[in-house]
Amino acid sequence: MCAIYLEGIATGNATFEQTAPDWEKWDAGHLAGVRIVARSVGVVLGWAALSVVSSRCVYAGVAEVSIYVAERARGRGVGRQLMTRLIADSEAAGIWTLQAGIFPENVASIALHECAGFRTIGRRERLGQMNGRWRDVVLMERRSTVVGQ
Repeated sequence: MCAIYLEGIATGNATFEQTAPDWEKWDAGHLAGVRIVARSVGVVLGWAALSVVSSRCVYAGVAEVSIYVAERARGRGVGRQLMTRLIADSEAAGIWTLQAGIFPENVASIALHECAGFRTIGRRERLGQMNGRWRDVVLMERRSTVVGQ
């Protein structure tokens, strides 16, 4: 999982992070009940997980999506499979809204989220600097049709 995350970091379009966190920090930042790994013949092809967006109880059903696919597996439907499972598992865990912040240059991730029913709710301009360059972030969300109706 760490190697795949590092591949995402290397693209410059996956995250503001510059290094992978150690396991303890990653584990503390992601919901324990919704973590998925895609494998083929024992090789990890990608992973997906959810992060809490707020400690306030009114946001208990809102989570942020992280999906990373190994470079060698991109374009083969792994992301779509991870997203499908992530949505099902999130709804089983009582999550009613999934959100994502995506660099606009990451067109594959935006397309993946759109295919899964996410809609663009805005664009945060010049949200943060990365390697001395200001970066925008597209905000996307998906409201469950099963939970919180």
